[in-house]
Amino acid sequence: MITLLDKYRGCIAASWAGSAMGAPVEGWLPERIKETHGFVDTLLPYRHYTSYTDWNRPPGTTEDGIERQKLIATAIIEKQDRILAHDLVAVWVRDLDPAKIIYKQERFDRSLLELARAGVPPSEMGRLWPYPNVVSMARASHPVGLINAGDPQGAADDSFEVGQVYMKETSFGLRWAALYNASIAEACKPDATVESVLEVAKEYVHYRAEAGSLYALYDTIQREVDHALDLAAKHTDHEAMRDEFYTFYTGGRYFDYGFAQANEIVSKGLAVFALTQGDPKQAILTAVNFGRDTDCLAAVAGGLAGALSGIEAVPAGWVAQVNEATAQDPYTNNYRTIEETADGLLAAFQARQQRLAGYVHLMGDPAYLE
Repeated sequence: MITLLDKYRGCIAASWAGSAMGAPVEGWLPERIKETHGFVDTLLPYRHYTSYTDWNRPPGTTEDGIERQKLIATAIIEKQDRILAHDLVAVWVRDLDPAKIIYKQERFDRSLLELARAGVPPSEMGRLWPYPNVVSMARASHPVGLINAGDPQGAADDSFEVGQVYMKETSFGLRWAALYNASIAEACKPDATVESVLEVAKEYVHYRAEAGSLYALYDTIQREVDHALDLAAKHTDHEAMRDEFYTFYTGGRYFDYGFAQANEIVSKGLAVFALTQGDPKQAILTAVNFGRDTDCLAAVAGGLAGALSGIEAVPAGWVAQVNEATAQDPYTNNYRTIEETADGLLAAFQARQQRLAGYVHLMGDPAYLE
Protein backbone atom coordinates (compact mmCIF):
# COMPACT_ATOMS: atom_id res chain seq x y z
CA MET A 1 0.00 0.00 0.00
CA ILE A 2 1.25 3.48 -0.89
CA THR A 3 0.70 5.61 2.20
CA LEU A 4 -0.01 9.32 2.29
CA LEU A 5 3.50 9.89 3.63
CA ASP A 6 4.87 7.98 0.61
CA LYS A 7 2.86 10.28 -1.67
CA TYR A 8 4.02 13.46 0.08
CA ARG A 9 7.64 12.35 -0.10
CA GLY A 10 7.23 11.25 -3.70
CA CYS A 11 5.78 14.60 -4.74
CA ILE A 12 8.50 16.66 -3.06
CA ALA A 13 11.31 14.33 -4.15
CA ALA A 14 10.24 14.22 -7.80
CA SER A 15 9.66 17.96 -8.04
CA TRP A 16 13.10 18.70 -6.55
CA ALA A 17 14.91 16.06 -8.61
CA GLY A 18 13.10 17.15 -11.77
CA SER A 19 14.06 20.77 -11.18
CA ALA A 20 17.69 19.88 -10.48
CA MET A 21 18.01 17.60 -13.50
CA GLY A 22 16.22 19.97 -15.86
CA ALA A 23 18.09 23.12 -14.82
CA PRO A 24 21.39 22.43 -16.70
CA VAL A 25 19.53 22.27 -20.04
CA GLU A 26 16.85 24.87 -19.29
CA GLY A 27 15.98 26.85 -22.41
CA TRP A 28 17.72 24.42 -24.76
CA LEU A 29 16.03 22.92 -27.78
CA PRO A 30 16.01 19.09 -27.93
CA GLU A 31 18.54 19.04 -30.76
CA ARG A 32 21.10 20.81 -28.57
CA ILE A 33 20.39 18.49 -25.65
CA LYS A 34 20.95 15.46 -27.86
CA GLU A 35 24.11 16.85 -29.44
CA THR A 36 25.62 17.78 -26.08
CA HIS A 37 24.47 15.00 -23.75
CA GLY A 38 22.78 12.36 -25.86
CA PHE A 39 20.00 11.64 -23.37
CA VAL A 40 20.07 13.38 -19.99
CA ASP A 41 19.43 10.79 -17.30
CA THR A 42 21.62 12.01 -14.46
CA LEU A 43 22.01 15.06 -12.25
CA LEU A 44 24.60 17.45 -13.66
CA PRO A 45 26.44 20.56 -12.42
CA TYR A 46 25.36 23.86 -13.96
CA ARG A 47 25.48 27.64 -13.76
CA HIS A 48 22.62 30.11 -13.73
CA TYR A 49 22.54 33.91 -13.77
CA THR A 50 26.10 34.03 -15.10
CA SER A 51 25.90 37.77 -15.72
CA TYR A 52 26.19 38.48 -12.00
CA THR A 53 27.41 35.31 -10.29
CA ASP A 54 30.12 32.76 -10.97
CA TRP A 55 28.62 30.17 -8.63
CA ASN A 56 28.98 26.66 -10.05
CA ARG A 57 26.06 24.62 -8.75
CA PRO A 58 26.93 21.01 -7.87
CA PRO A 59 24.79 18.14 -9.21
CA GLY A 60 21.43 17.98 -7.51
CA THR A 61 21.15 21.69 -6.80
CA THR A 62 17.59 22.93 -7.18
CA GLU A 63 16.66 26.30 -8.65
CA ASP A 64 14.31 29.26 -8.29
CA GLY A 65 11.05 27.32 -8.52
CA ILE A 66 11.96 25.09 -5.60
CA GLU A 67 13.03 28.13 -3.59
CA ARG A 68 9.46 29.42 -3.98
CA GLN A 69 8.10 25.99 -3.13
CA LYS A 70 10.21 25.87 0.05
CA LEU A 71 8.78 29.20 1.21
CA ILE A 72 5.22 27.92 0.71
CA ALA A 73 6.11 24.72 2.56
CA THR A 74 7.62 26.67 5.45
CA ALA A 75 4.47 28.75 5.85
CA ILE A 76 2.25 25.64 5.87
CA ILE A 77 4.50 23.70 8.25
CA GLU A 78 4.64 26.58 10.71
CA LYS A 79 0.92 27.34 10.56
CA GLN A 80 0.00 23.64 10.65
CA ASP A 81 -2.83 24.39 8.27
CA ARG A 82 -3.81 25.84 4.91
CA ILE A 83 -2.28 29.27 4.44
CA LEU A 84 -3.31 32.71 3.27
CA ALA A 85 -1.27 35.08 1.14
CA HIS A 86 -0.13 37.07 4.17
CA ASP A 87 1.18 33.90 5.84
CA LEU A 88 3.48 33.31 2.88
CA VAL A 89 4.66 36.91 2.67
CA ALA A 90 5.47 36.93 6.39
CA VAL A 91 7.87 34.05 5.72
CA TRP A 92 9.40 35.97 2.81
CA VAL A 93 10.10 39.01 4.96
CA ARG A 94 11.57 36.93 7.77
CA ASP A 95 13.61 34.37 5.82
CA LEU A 96 14.80 36.03 2.61
CA ASP A 97 18.01 38.05 2.48
CA PRO A 98 17.89 40.65 -0.33
CA ALA A 99 21.63 40.26 -0.85
CA LYS A 100 21.38 36.48 -1.29
CA ILE A 101 18.03 35.97 -2.96
CA ILE A 102 19.33 36.88 -6.40
CA TYR A 103 21.64 33.85 -6.44
CA LYS A 104 18.72 31.41 -6.33
CA GLN A 105 15.67 33.36 -7.50
CA GLU A 106 14.72 35.72 -10.29
CA ARG A 107 15.05 39.48 -10.16
CA PHE A 108 11.28 39.81 -9.90
CA ASP A 109 11.36 37.76 -6.67
CA ARG A 110 13.64 40.36 -5.15
CA SER A 111 11.31 43.11 -6.36
CA LEU A 112 8.34 41.38 -4.73
CA LEU A 113 10.31 41.02 -1.51
CA GLU A 114 11.10 44.73 -1.49
CA LEU A 115 7.41 45.53 -2.01
CA ALA A 116 6.55 43.29 0.93
CA ARG A 117 9.20 44.89 3.12
CA ALA A 118 7.81 48.29 2.16
CA GLY A 119 4.38 47.28 3.44
CA VAL A 120 2.46 46.58 0.24
CA PRO A 121 -0.45 44.29 1.20
CA PRO A 122 0.02 40.73 -0.08
CA SER A 123 -3.39 40.84 -1.77
CA GLU A 124 -2.22 43.79 -3.88
CA MET A 125 1.18 42.48 -4.90
CA GLY A 126 -0.07 40.40 -7.81
CA ARG A 127 -1.64 43.47 -9.40
CA LEU A 128 1.88 44.80 -9.95
CA TRP A 129 3.12 41.58 -11.54
CA PRO A 130 3.98 42.01 -15.24
CA TYR A 131 3.85 38.30 -16.23
CA PRO A 132 0.19 37.19 -16.02
CA ASN A 133 0.61 33.77 -17.64
CA VAL A 134 4.01 32.69 -16.35
CA VAL A 135 4.18 29.28 -14.67
CA SER A 136 5.72 30.50 -11.38
CA MET A 137 2.75 29.61 -9.17
CA ALA A 138 1.81 26.32 -10.86
CA ARG A 139 5.34 24.90 -10.86
CA ALA A 140 6.15 25.91 -7.28
CA SER A 141 2.95 25.32 -5.32
CA HIS A 142 2.94 21.56 -4.77
CA PRO A 143 2.51 22.09 -0.99
CA VAL A 144 -0.82 23.80 -1.71
CA GLY A 145 -2.05 20.59 -3.31
CA LEU A 146 -0.58 18.44 -0.54
CA ILE A 147 -2.13 20.29 2.42
CA ASN A 148 -5.45 19.80 0.59
CA ALA A 149 -4.84 16.09 -0.03
CA GLY A 150 -8.08 14.49 -1.19
CA ASP A 151 -9.80 17.88 -1.64
CA PRO A 152 -9.31 19.24 -5.18
CA GLN A 153 -11.72 22.10 -4.52
CA GLY A 154 -9.71 23.32 -1.54
CA ALA A 155 -6.48 23.06 -3.54
CA ALA A 156 -7.94 25.16 -6.35
CA ASP A 157 -9.29 27.74 -3.89
CA ASP A 158 -5.94 28.05 -2.13
CA SER A 159 -4.13 28.42 -5.46
CA PHE A 160 -6.03 31.66 -5.96
CA GLU A 161 -5.63 32.81 -2.36
CA VAL A 162 -1.88 32.19 -2.12
CA GLY A 163 -1.19 32.90 -5.78
CA GLN A 164 -2.37 36.49 -5.56
CA VAL A 165 1.12 37.42 -4.35
CA TYR A 166 2.33 36.58 -7.87
CA MET A 167 -0.49 37.61 -10.19
CA LYS A 168 -3.92 39.20 -10.21
CA GLU A 169 -7.07 37.12 -10.08
CA THR A 170 -7.88 37.48 -13.77
CA SER A 171 -4.52 36.01 -14.77
CA PHE A 172 -4.56 32.76 -16.67
CA GLY A 173 -1.55 31.64 -14.66
CA LEU A 174 -3.70 31.23 -11.55
CA ARG A 175 -6.22 29.10 -13.43
CA TRP A 176 -3.50 26.74 -14.58
CA ALA A 177 -2.17 26.60 -10.99
CA ALA A 178 -5.66 25.78 -9.68
CA LEU A 179 -6.08 23.01 -12.24
CA TYR A 180 -2.66 21.58 -11.40
CA ASN A 181 -3.01 21.69 -7.62
CA ALA A 182 -6.48 20.15 -7.82
CA SER A 183 -4.78 17.28 -9.67
CA ILE A 184 -2.15 16.96 -6.92
CA ALA A 185 -4.92 16.77 -4.31
CA GLU A 186 -6.66 14.05 -6.32
CA ALA A 187 -3.41 12.09 -6.73
CA CYS A 188 -3.15 11.95 -2.93
CA LYS A 189 -6.38 9.97 -2.55
CA PRO A 190 -5.83 6.32 -1.54
CA ASP A 191 -7.71 5.06 -4.60
CA ALA A 192 -6.32 7.59 -7.09
CA THR A 193 -5.38 6.43 -10.58
CA VAL A 194 -3.83 8.10 -13.60
CA GLU A 195 -7.31 8.31 -15.09
CA SER A 196 -8.91 9.88 -12.00
CA VAL A 197 -6.15 12.50 -11.79
CA LEU A 198 -6.62 13.46 -15.44
CA GLU A 199 -10.39 13.60 -15.00
CA VAL A 200 -9.95 16.14 -12.20
CA ALA A 201 -7.61 18.18 -14.38
CA LYS A 202 -10.28 18.28 -17.09
CA GLU A 203 -12.96 19.11 -14.52
CA TYR A 204 -11.08 22.23 -13.39
CA VAL A 205 -10.46 23.79 -16.80
CA HIS A 206 -13.37 26.17 -16.17
CA TYR A 207 -12.70 26.82 -12.51
CA ARG A 208 -14.02 30.26 -11.48
CA ALA A 209 -15.39 30.86 -14.97
CA GLU A 210 -18.75 29.19 -14.74
CA ALA A 211 -20.96 31.52 -16.75
CA GLY A 212 -21.24 33.96 -19.63
CA SER A 213 -18.48 35.18 -21.90
CA LEU A 214 -15.83 34.37 -19.32
CA TYR A 215 -16.70 30.69 -19.65
CA ALA A 216 -16.23 30.86 -23.41
CA LEU A 217 -12.92 32.66 -22.97
CA TYR A 218 -11.57 29.88 -20.81
CA ASP A 219 -12.45 27.32 -23.44
CA THR A 220 -8.87 28.02 -24.52
CA ILE A 221 -7.69 26.17 -21.40
CA GLN A 222 -9.92 23.22 -22.21
CA ARG A 223 -8.67 23.11 -25.80
CA GLU A 224 -5.04 23.00 -24.69
CA VAL A 225 -5.66 20.31 -22.06
CA ASP A 226 -7.65 18.22 -24.54
CA HIS A 227 -4.97 18.67 -27.20
CA ALA A 228 -2.22 17.62 -24.79
CA LEU A 229 -4.06 14.52 -23.61
CA ASP A 230 -4.96 13.60 -27.18
CA LEU A 231 -1.25 13.62 -28.03
CA ALA A 232 -0.49 11.45 -25.01
CA ALA A 233 -3.16 8.96 -26.08
CA LYS A 234 -1.92 8.98 -29.67
CA HIS A 235 1.77 8.33 -28.96
CA THR A 236 3.78 5.66 -27.20
CA ASP A 237 7.15 7.26 -27.98
CA HIS A 238 8.07 10.39 -26.03
CA GLU A 239 10.14 11.86 -28.87
CA ALA A 240 7.26 11.59 -31.32
CA MET A 241 4.95 13.28 -28.82
CA ARG A 242 7.57 15.95 -28.15
CA ASP A 243 8.00 16.68 -31.84
CA GLU A 244 4.27 17.09 -32.31
CA PHE A 245 4.14 19.47 -29.37
CA TYR A 246 6.78 21.55 -31.15
CA THR A 247 4.33 22.22 -33.97
CA PHE A 248 2.04 23.81 -31.36
CA TYR A 249 4.43 25.62 -29.00
CA THR A 250 7.18 27.26 -31.04
CA GLY A 251 7.23 30.91 -29.94
CA GLY A 252 8.42 32.71 -26.86
CA ARG A 253 12.02 33.32 -27.78
CA TYR A 254 11.73 37.08 -27.96
CA PHE A 255 9.90 38.03 -24.76
CA ASP A 256 10.63 37.49 -21.08
CA TYR A 257 9.78 33.99 -19.83
CA GLY A 258 8.45 33.06 -23.24
CA PHE A 259 9.31 29.39 -22.69
CA ALA A 260 7.78 29.44 -19.20
CA GLN A 261 4.12 30.11 -19.94
CA ALA A 262 1.73 28.23 -17.66
CA ASN A 263 -0.48 26.93 -20.46
CA GLU A 264 2.46 25.25 -22.20
CA ILE A 265 4.11 23.82 -19.10
CA VAL A 266 1.02 22.49 -17.34
CA SER A 267 -0.58 21.01 -20.45
CA LYS A 268 2.70 19.33 -21.43
CA GLY A 269 3.12 18.17 -17.84
CA LEU A 270 -0.27 16.47 -17.94
CA ALA A 271 0.64 14.82 -21.23
CA VAL A 272 3.97 13.54 -19.88
CA PHE A 273 2.19 12.27 -16.75
CA ALA A 274 -0.31 10.42 -18.95
CA LEU A 275 2.28 9.03 -21.37
CA THR A 276 4.45 7.68 -18.54
CA GLN A 277 1.41 6.39 -16.61
CA GLY A 278 2.35 8.28 -13.47
CA ASP A 279 5.90 6.90 -13.19
CA PRO A 280 7.92 9.78 -11.67
CA LYS A 281 11.30 8.56 -12.92
CA GLN A 282 10.11 8.28 -16.51
CA ALA A 283 8.13 11.51 -16.26
CA ILE A 284 11.25 13.40 -15.16
CA LEU A 285 13.48 11.87 -17.83
CA THR A 286 10.91 12.57 -20.54
CA ALA A 287 10.43 16.17 -19.43
CA VAL A 288 14.15 16.93 -19.05
CA ASN A 289 14.80 15.82 -22.64
CA PHE A 290 11.77 17.70 -24.03
CA GLY A 291 13.64 20.99 -24.39
CA ARG A 292 12.44 24.55 -23.72
CA ASP A 293 11.60 25.08 -20.01
CA THR A 294 12.88 21.70 -18.90
CA ASP A 295 13.18 22.30 -15.16
CA CYS A 296 9.63 23.64 -14.81
CA LEU A 297 8.21 20.85 -16.95
CA ALA A 298 10.06 18.17 -14.97
CA ALA A 299 8.88 19.66 -11.67
CA VAL A 300 5.27 19.70 -12.88
CA ALA A 301 5.20 16.24 -14.49
CA GLY A 302 7.43 14.63 -11.87
CA GLY A 303 5.69 16.19 -8.88
CA LEU A 304 2.28 15.00 -10.03
CA ALA A 305 3.59 11.50 -10.77
CA GLY A 306 5.37 11.38 -7.41
CA ALA A 307 2.16 12.32 -5.61
CA LEU A 308 0.40 9.39 -7.27
CA SER A 309 3.10 6.71 -7.14
CA GLY A 310 5.06 7.60 -4.02
CA ILE A 311 8.69 7.89 -2.99
CA GLU A 312 9.66 4.30 -3.82
CA ALA A 313 9.19 5.13 -7.51
CA VAL A 314 11.81 7.92 -7.33
CA PRO A 315 15.42 6.70 -7.63
CA ALA A 316 17.03 6.73 -4.18
CA GLY A 317 20.29 8.00 -5.65
CA TRP A 318 18.56 11.11 -6.97
CA VAL A 319 17.01 11.79 -3.57
CA ALA A 320 20.36 11.40 -1.79
CA GLN A 321 22.19 13.64 -4.25
CA VAL A 322 19.58 16.40 -4.09
CA ASN A 323 19.65 16.27 -0.28
CA GLU A 324 23.44 16.48 -0.32
CA ALA A 325 23.39 19.49 -2.66
CA THR A 326 20.81 21.19 -0.45
CA ALA A 327 23.02 20.77 2.61
CA GLN A 328 25.90 22.45 0.75
CA ASP A 329 23.83 25.27 -0.79
CA PRO A 330 25.02 28.68 0.46
CA TYR A 331 22.00 30.56 -0.86
CA THR A 332 18.89 28.45 -0.23
CA ASN A 333 16.20 29.85 2.05
CA ASN A 334 15.77 26.54 3.93
CA TYR A 335 17.91 23.48 4.62
CA ARG A 336 15.20 20.89 5.26
CA THR A 337 15.75 17.66 3.35
CA ILE A 338 13.17 16.19 1.00
CA GLU A 339 11.99 13.87 3.78
CA GLU A 340 11.87 16.62 6.41
CA THR A 341 9.87 18.86 4.10
CA ALA A 342 7.36 16.15 3.22
CA ASP A 343 7.08 14.94 6.80
CA GLY A 344 6.47 18.48 8.02
CA LEU A 345 3.73 18.97 5.46
CA LEU A 346 2.09 15.70 6.48
CA ALA A 347 2.21 16.76 10.14
CA ALA A 348 0.42 19.97 9.13
CA PHE A 349 -2.21 17.95 7.27
CA GLN A 350 -2.73 15.68 10.27
CA ALA A 351 -3.04 18.65 12.64
CA ARG A 352 -5.65 20.14 10.35
CA GLN A 353 -7.56 16.85 10.24
CA GLN A 354 -7.58 16.69 14.03
CA ARG A 355 -8.98 20.21 14.25
CA LEU A 356 -11.68 19.36 11.72
CA ALA A 357 -12.58 16.20 13.65
CA GLY A 358 -12.87 18.25 16.82
CA TYR A 359 -15.08 20.77 15.05
CA VAL A 360 -17.39 18.03 13.75
CA HIS A 361 -17.59 16.52 17.24
CA LEU A 362 -18.43 19.91 18.76
CA MET A 363 -20.98 21.04 16.19
CA GLY A 364 -22.24 17.79 14.68
CA ASP A 365 -24.64 16.51 17.36
CA PRO A 366 -27.91 15.84 15.44
CA ALA A 367 -29.95 16.95 18.45
CA TYR A 368 -28.12 20.29 18.50
CA LEU A 369 -28.61 20.82 14.77
CA GLU A 370 -32.39 20.39 14.92
